[in-house]
Amino acid sequence: MEPIAPVRAEDPQTPEIDAAALEAAILARLDDDKAQEIVLIDLKGKSPMADTMIVASGRSQRHVGALADHLLRLLKEHGLGKAKVEGLPHCDWVLIDAGDVIVHLFRPEVRTFYNIEKIWSVDSAHRTQSA
Repeated sequence: MEPIAPVRAEDPQTPEIDAAALEAAILARLDDDKAQEIVLIDLKGKSPMADTMIVASGRSQRHVGALADHLLRLLKEHGLGKAKVEGLPHCDWVLIDAGDVIVHLFRPEVRTFYNIEKIWSVDSAHRTQSA
């Protein structure tokens, strides 16, 4: 049996993306598309999964779907055409994983129900108690 070749963490064909420029482009696109309650959460030092989480709301399922579509086009323009996407068929909660930046797009009722901003807030009770 032949050994399995190690999987490379990064595709050499993918250009280096400046995370700050990507964040700014995503925030600008969401603002242009009239997303509501845009929140940027800095995850540096809190989680190894990403550096930044952006949370925003759309007015309806159609608006959330349009926001997601426009962000996916933006990511493709920045060389991140293979960003992972979840939740597109229903458009209640769409998650876009662009590597160092994760974007959550919600309908307002769904965002209120899950309240993920509270989970990642620094002053959450489970984060301030010593182990």
